[in-house]
Amino acid sequence: MSSGVLVSRPHYDSRAVAQGLPEKDAPEGPELPQPSSGSATVGYRSAKYTTSEWFSNYRTILEQAGTDHHDARTIQRESRALNQDTEAATSGKQAQGTRLLGERLQEIHYWKSELQRHIEQLLADTEALLALKTRLEKALDATETPFAIATDNLTCRTRRLGPDLVRDSVEEELLKEVDLIRSIQALLKRTTAQVVSQIKMNRDAKQTLELDWSDKHQAYSFDENGGRHSNMSPDTQHHPSSATMQEQVCNHSSWTKFTQDNLSKAMQEEQATSSLRVLVERMLQDTTEDLRVQCSTVDRAFSQRCAELIEAKTQLEMKLVKILEQIGAQEKNIAALQQAIHNKEAPLRVAQSRLYLRSLRPNMELCRDEPQFSLEGEVRQIEATVASLQQQLSEARGSLSHLEESRMALEKDINCKTHSLFIEREKCMTHRNRYPTISVLSGY
Repeated sequence: MSSGVLVSRPHYDSRAVAQGLPEKDAPEGPELPQPSSGSATVGYRSAKYTTSEWFSNYRTILEQAGTDHHDARTIQRESRALNQDTEAATSGKQAQGTRLLGERLQEIHYWKSELQRHIEQLLADTEALLALKTRLEKALDATETPFAIATDNLTCRTRRLGPDLVRDSVEEELLKEVDLIRSIQALLKRTTAQVVSQIKMNRDAKQTLELDWSDKHQAYSFDENGGRHSNMSPDTQHHPSSATMQEQVCNHSSWTKFTQDNLSKAMQEEQATSSLRVLVERMLQDTTEDLRVQCSTVDRAFSQRCAELIEAKTQLEMKLVKILEQIGAQEKNIAALQQAIHNKEAPLRVAQSRLYLRSLRPNMELCRDEPQFSLEGEVRQIEATVASLQQQLSEARGSLSHLEESRMALEKDINCKTHSLFIEREKCMTHRNRYPTISVLSGY
């Protein structure tokens, strides 16, 4: 036993340690001298643990060993149960996987059939649209002839003379025809572009379905081969990374939705194609009918205009005969008025001379008597009469001038009507006989 110097130990509560309680601090105060047994026992003291601490230590070890023993037995029992459960679960899961693969194969086959059916439908729709596109292009080319006829009619009618260069019903109908042809041409171009766009969308949808069908064909092959695998298959291998979920892997709902969306898009294009075909057929029928109706309207307007020109020319010729008669009568009337004015000069000179002489009377003799009033009234009457006759003469001369102008206008207008009739009948109406037929306008 080694010897050492005896030192004082701090206060230590062994019961607190055994009970797991926190150790109390020693009371503060003046350090008291520790009792000593003397220097003779100094080499036999260890100053490490107390008896309570020793008992507490080995009891703790016993308790921990008991706990570990119990945990080990529990784990062994659970392991046996887990082994049995996992064996049954693995077999059941494999059977479930085989069954689900079979159901998956049936589902893929169903969607493949749907995809194939819509692919064939889109192909047929695209061929029908291509035929419609050809008809639309032919119909567009056919509108060039009516447009040339209408514009030529308008150009010919600009050569009408004078007052006949009027915006009449024929010109209005011709302008309507030109506007109608332009609008139809624009409509045919837009419809052709729409058909081309629909053809492109059909082909895009068909390509999407073909890619989906190809993917499903490969998936069907893989799942079919996988469904034949069993625990006794020699060609199975370990692929640890195959069970790892990857970012591009989708779930069943998104997989189904992808194909449904593709089919929905294809059905939308099929419906759009069907509606477009009906629209194009109706549009070609309506445009052809509109062009023929407008052509008939223009022809009727030409016929009515020619009848109006003939009637107007006849009336002008009859009026010219009457005007010539009035010119002769008005010339005679002017000569009579001039003579009447000349006849009033002598009485006016007499009355004015009398008034002048009476104005020379001296002083109080310069009286406004009855003769004075009579003479002044006579002068005023003669002057008013002359003024009235001169006014009438002026009007008669104006009337004669107007009659001469009317004669020249009538003769000029008769020439205009003759020229206009030649343009309407010989130029325009003859050219309109080349108007296209209904079948040509319909694109056949």
